Amino acid sequence: MLLQGGKKGKKAAAEKGKGGKGAGRLNGHHQENGMENMMLFEVVKLGRSAMQSVVDDWIESYKHDRDVALLDLINFFIQCSGCKGVVSGEMFRNMQNSEIIRRMTEEFDEDSGDYPLTIAGPQWKKFKSSFCEFIAVLVRQCQYSIIYDEYMMDTVISLLTGLSDSQVRAFRHTSTLAAMKLMTALVNVALNLSINMDNTQRQYEAERNKMVAKRANDRLELLLQKRKELQENQDEIENMMNAIFKGVFVHRYRDSIAEIRAICIEEIGVWMKLYSDAFLNDSYLKYVGWTMHDKQGEVRLKCLTALQGLYYNRELNARLELFTSRFKDRIVSMTLDKEYDVAVQAIKLLTLVLHTDEVLSPEDCESVYHLVYSAHRPVAIAAGEFLFKKLFSQREPEEEGAPKRRGRQSPNANLIKTTVFFFLESELHEHAAYLVDSLWECGAELLKDWECMTSLLLDDPLPGEEALTDRQETALIEIMLCTVRQAAECHPPVGRGTGKRVMTAKEKKTQLDDRTRMTELFAVALPPLLAKYAVDAEKVTNLLQLPQFFDLEIYTTGRLEKHLESLLRQIREIVEKHTDTEVLEACSKTYHALCNEEFTIFNRVDIARSQLLDELVDKFNRLLEDFLQEGEDADEDDAYQVLSTLKRITAFHNAHDLSQWDLFTSNFKLLNTGIENGDMPEQIVIHSLQCTHYVILWHLAKLSEGSSRKEDLVTLRKQMRAFCMMCQRYLTNVNTAVKEQAFTILCDVLLIFSHQMVSGGREHLEPLVYSPEDSLQSELLSFILNHVFIDQDDDTNSTDGQQDDEAGKIEALHKRRNLLAAYCKLIIYCVVEMKTGADIFKQYMRYYNDYGDIIKETMSKTRQIDKIQCAKTLILSLQQLFNEMLSELGHGFDRSSSAFCGIKELARRFSLTFGLDQVKTRDAIAMLHKDGIEFAFKEPSPQGEGSTPLNLAFLDILSEFSSKLMRQDKRTVHMYLERFMTFQMALQREDCWLPLISYRNSLQAGGDDDTMSVMSGYSSRGSSVRSKKTKPPAATAGTSESSSSSSEVWQQSMQTPVMMPSPHLTSTAMRDPKRGRDDSFMGVYPLPHDQQQSHQHLIDNLGFQVHFHNCELVCLCSRRGTGLMEEDEEPIVEDVMMSSEGRMDDLNEGMDFDTMDIDLPPSKNRRERSELKPDYFDPASIMDESVRNAASLTPYHIQPIT
Repeated sequence: MLLQGGKKGKKAAAEKGKGGKGAGRLNGHHQENGMENMMLFEVVKLGRSAMQSVVDDWIESYKHDRDVALLDLINFFIQCSGCKGVVSGEMFRNMQNSEIIRRMTEEFDEDSGDYPLTIAGPQWKKFKSSFCEFIAVLVRQCQYSIIYDEYMMDTVISLLTGLSDSQVRAFRHTSTLAAMKLMTALVNVALNLSINMDNTQRQYEAERNKMVAKRANDRLELLLQKRKELQENQDEIENMMNAIFKGVFVHRYRDSIAEIRAICIEEIGVWMKLYSDAFLNDSYLKYVGWTMHDKQGEVRLKCLTALQGLYYNRELNARLELFTSRFKDRIVSMTLDKEYDVAVQAIKLLTLVLHTDEVLSPEDCESVYHLVYSAHRPVAIAAGEFLFKKLFSQREPEEEGAPKRRGRQSPNANLIKTTVFFFLESELHEHAAYLVDSLWECGAELLKDWECMTSLLLDDPLPGEEALTDRQETALIEIMLCTVRQAAECHPPVGRGTGKRVMTAKEKKTQLDDRTRMTELFAVALPPLLAKYAVDAEKVTNLLQLPQFFDLEIYTTGRLEKHLESLLRQIREIVEKHTDTEVLEACSKTYHALCNEEFTIFNRVDIARSQLLDELVDKFNRLLEDFLQEGEDADEDDAYQVLSTLKRITAFHNAHDLSQWDLFTSNFKLLNTGIENGDMPEQIVIHSLQCTHYVILWHLAKLSEGSSRKEDLVTLRKQMRAFCMMCQRYLTNVNTAVKEQAFTILCDVLLIFSHQMVSGGREHLEPLVYSPEDSLQSELLSFILNHVFIDQDDDTNSTDGQQDDEAGKIEALHKRRNLLAAYCKLIIYCVVEMKTGADIFKQYMRYYNDYGDIIKETMSKTRQIDKIQCAKTLILSLQQLFNEMLSELGHGFDRSSSAFCGIKELARRFSLTFGLDQVKTRDAIAMLHKDGIEFAFKEPSPQGEGSTPLNLAFLDILSEFSSKLMRQDKRTVHMYLERFMTFQMALQREDCWLPLISYRNSLQAGGDDDTMSVMSGYSSRGSSVRSKKTKPPAATAGTSESSSSSSEVWQQSMQTPVMMPSPHLTSTAMRDPKRGRDDSFMGVYPLPHDQQQSHQHLIDNLGFQVHFHNCELVCLCSRRGTGLMEEDEEPIVEDVMMSSEGRMDDLNEGMDFDTMDIDLPPSKNRRERSELKPDYFDPASIMDESVRNAASLTPYHIQPIT
């Protein structure tokens, strides 16, 4: 064995080395001045010296005294592992490697979890690269003599093999990295030897093939001797590599630490790439294949990057055939890896595999194709490159010297058609922008061939060429629009953005060139395209968006005014032909884009726009007057004319200020007539409401921009309030669509004209502030309850009879969600009273699937605004549900009924929203309990004093919030509860009194401990001892401070308790004495006089204006910035406190955080949670078998390749 031989050689050489030049060193450290007095570790850590000179100095030292130099190298590896121990010369001579390693393990610093390879900071940033470079240079400089002396390499390999099998992570990690880099360096040496052997063999063959007279026998002998030496060196290097591979790699490639496994896989990929003749075979490839199933993404990533280096070289593909056939399915499945970096590299690897013919089946390719629509941009771009190489790599070759074909005859024509076909076959027609973005980096030249695209749309097909179908033309226009947008905006579509990126000068120049080219092309081509597809709404809508990306200066500089006139003429004709809202809005946006005062074409476009609007408004006023005069006699044709004209005006009013035409009067007259007669067509009312809304918004925008006259403010105030009253009247309309439109607009107007409109230096708008009256608030809430919180089957009107159609149901749900969101914004911005949210919050459980996210966010925002009022709203919602249940089931209901259990479950959900920070929510929880107690005793029993109050069962619901009370507050709440109790109530034990009993128990749970936390300042017995061992909890200071202010909260309305505190029902006999609590503070004993006063003061203030010192008007309610509900709460607890219950959402319930007291060992309590690593260096915390039986830790069981 190599290890045994190495040890013997080391001892023999050690005897020879005694008395050498090592006398000038101490424990292997140089004692001379300058750089020589620094250890190898310090030199490599600083990284200031050239590694070549560092290694040369060590080699000179090795030649003088190899024992001392080798001791330097051993200490270098030990110190690089973070161990502060030093191997002495005596240890080196007399101890085995295992004994040395055991001694070094004992020297580790237990309080530190970091070592050089993992320490962060600029000093250690380059340590790993310097460490690896040192090993590579060391082998390279020693490759001609020293590595063959059967001493240095044997000793180093033996040491690294022993360290790599250590239970200490730092030793395993550092030694494995060193061994793998050592192996890589030896592979380079073996490769050079192989090349030299081949050259020597060729020289020998050439010399031997000469004629006998010309043959030099002495040269043949020299070549034979040289080849023999090279062969011996090659065998020795192979033995070294074999020892490292079997002693380190085979065990560490499945180590329990992911970084160590990643190092192994990364390096074996380098070996196979460098020395493919020796390593690129199934015996080594199988390790990469197996590790592709690793649980950690970084290891899977290293597998893929290693394989990419192999597949990139096409000459190696033949050797990879068996591996590819065996593991191809795994690589394809990794394109859907949960780690996006792994998925990207898997797709890139499959792109390289495309070079091999017929390896990937059509099904394999299709699984990659659909990833071009991925929301993660790197994945989509990688898939786009795969798609481009698979479908577009084979172009028609152009003949040399022939004129370049353009338009429909260009080589790109068929590729563009292929893109269209792929887009249609994918059946994701709303995602063309994502397809274009995916192909942009690899196929921008193809996608920017707009001349070819317009030629395919406008020119007649060539003889024998099949024309595009209507569906294909629609898809091509959509793709063309997306390419224009991508070229003009230079950023990915919505949902794929990676943040704002600063464009380089080259990218900016490309963007300007593309905008110029697209403007010159489409300024000429767009009018004929609009003329050809004028009657097709979908095509026209996309085409009309093109001018938004033009460089409008080109119209003037390029003398293209006649094409502008043609464009304006086509847009006018489209407005006159179409009544589709999307088409009209596209026309409006196009006029808005062209009406830019910075360009000389503004006057021409403005005149055309004004003429069009003049005609539309005149026509509308004329038609409306006739329509209103005819009244009930108006026919459908008249109504259609009014509606179509109103649609056009409304669409333009969205983007253009039409204040000069006074549309408010005519629209208000129309709406008023609709209210009076009640027979106005719904679409006319809907668009009239929208148009009037735009009138008010434009008027407000003009007043907000600058100084406003009082007359204008008065006018707008009158119009706004009259319009709000009109919308309120339409809330009672028989038509659902009209009511929904009136409700949405009314919510928007109330939000815009709320008290927040005066912020930001707009105090002059204060006369416009409008607060809704109680009647309006009530109607808005009634609308939500009647039109949003309904069963799907009941919503027959809003889906227009498409109740069985799934798309119709989804659309109806989307509409209802928008209505609820509009009303919730009024709650969040305090436009309506927060207590109205109670009717929303109580629906959380019943409609969780439909509106749970909206209600949850509303609760979170209201808590940020006012925690106390939010808590009062939550308890009010529970009270409302309780009253509804009583009215339905009566006062003798069964507490196991589904209705009561549902309310109790909702209370539990509400309780979870308060999170784990009891200090922040202390005042809110106190107010919640106060309101709940008062409600429970509000209605006395009509049967007399001995009977239960009618609402007593509500205490069972209220007990769900007891765990959120701070310890010192539980006793205070309990004393407040006793204000409402009589002496007889405390003695009752019948079932009807169980809610009171359970609620009292929930308040008394942990009550004995409460006195300890409150009175910690008064007692020193036990606690003083404990304080020396552990740090006090972080919240102790805040708790002790807030206890005094908390006592003020409860004091004002509290009188002397009716009865003495009852004894606790929990046993205290078995309390652990090591907790350091004073026995005198059990709940059955009275508190000291000053503490009684503190509790009395706290209770008396329950009358009550809560004003804890830590109460802020606006604060975050959770670590995430949003309210924590059951699904997303992440309790921060120590591992030892983790509950074994099956449901994580019951964590707050399943563990009594208020009474649990975990005594961790002092050494653990001193550390932060982030420092408690599973492989911590404390020998007592290391699992002996975790590394020794590492083979059993592999997460996969795949048979080796045979």
